[in-house]
Amino acid sequence: QVQFVESGGGLVQPGGSLRLSCVASGFSFSTYVMTWYRQLPGQPREWVAIISAGGTATYKDSVKGRFTISRDNTKNTVYLQMNSLSPEDTANYYCNGAPVLSPWGQGTQVTVSS
Repeated sequence: QVQFVESGGGLVQPGGSLRLSCVASGFSFSTYVMTWYRQLPGQPREWVAIISAGGTATYKDSVKGRFTISRDNTKNTVYLQMNSLSPEDTANYYCNGAPVLSPWGQGTQVTVSS
């Protein structure tokens, strides 16, 4: 059974940092492209960062230079290091594979506010 468990979110001041984690199970994690998404209430989910099975990363323009995606295949875990956070980064953050697997996890809420 596919499962995604995201953690690491919280309330942080502008300019601060957070590190998100996502533990995945129920599929062959090491062979999957993994993606971090974020979503605001009432808005569609958008991709933020993608990492290939081999570790090549791609980023949405608005987070380039601030966010870093990484993975540990021994732990079935994908990470998102977020630096220089701004209020525009406030959202619920999810991870998933590519192609997308069901069900989605609960996500982890990131709130950037002073």
